[in-house]
Amino acid sequence: MVEQRRMGLTEWGLLMALSVLWGGSFFFNGVIVRQLPPLTAVALRLVLAALVLVLLIRAIGLSLPRERRVWTAFFGMGLLNNVVPFSLIVWGQTQITSSLAAILNATTPLFAAIVAHVLTADEKLTRHKLVGIMAGFAGVAIMISPSALSGLGDRALAQFAVLGAALSYALAGVFGRRFKAMGVAPLQTATGQITASAVMLVPVALLVDRPWTLPGPSLSVWAAVAGVALLSTALAYVLFFRILATAGASHLMLVTFLIPVSTMLLGWLWLGEFLEARQFVGMALIAAGLVAIDGRLLAALKSRRRTPPDPDHFIGQDI
Repeated sequence: MVEQRRMGLTEWGLLMALSVLWGGSFFFNGVIVRQLPPLTAVALRLVLAALVLVLLIRAIGLSLPRERRVWTAFFGMGLLNNVVPFSLIVWGQTQITSSLAAILNATTPLFAAIVAHVLTADEKLTRHKLVGIMAGFAGVAIMISPSALSGLGDRALAQFAVLGAALSYALAGVFGRRFKAMGVAPLQTATGQITASAVMLVPVALLVDRPWTLPGPSLSVWAAVAGVALLSTALAYVLFFRILATAGASHLMLVTFLIPVSTMLLGWLWLGEFLEARQFVGMALIAAGLVAIDGRLLAALKSRRRTPPDPDHFIGQDI
């Protein structure tokens, strides 16, 4: 029997941090697409993130692997985890709101659980995982304003694009498991797959968008590019591959449930935005879903219920 992976306290903390970093990407994208076409926006994000990560690994004395099989895996991971989903989401956000993009992206754990069940031996879909996934998705749906869903029947192609990105992320979560077996460290994996992504997308962006013909972006757009590259990509992927190596693909994809929570809490703390009652209900459902998927609390409760009472416990007590 193959042991199911569990999340430790360290993994949960990293998952929370990752949700904050990736939650910010929806805001950054919303700023960037006002002045830059999607492929150029994603190419800038990847190039800047790759440069930062390459400088980082050199500064700490690491180097990128040279084996062909590792770089083949980097390009495969880059395609599934960056080029395809980044481009689909950024293009989708040119036609739908960031809130709607976030709720559609929150289907990733559902795709991940199914993909992991089919393609892996140690991340099989269980009843409590399925219940947890559905509870988490319901929580996200409740948290997002109904006004964000008002155009659900319109711009269907953009919405299917974001759903396609969610499926691509789920496939990437399973594909990326191979790097641990190859002995590639999380920071090397993050750097290699981002670098491979930039190599693939930059020529396409130059050919399609011809960015040298575009007007220069404003300072706010450059700041958003820096934010999405350094925080939501470079730093985020260091955490991503650390969690993937220890907790597995289906657990890692839970981050998409936490992104709306992080975004709303940051708005409440830093922007003075008001949290409605339905948002607290949504957070409670998400928390319940995470507990169900993790399984430890449920297992402990079942074990306690099945354990017979100790007879010595009653000795000396008044009855």
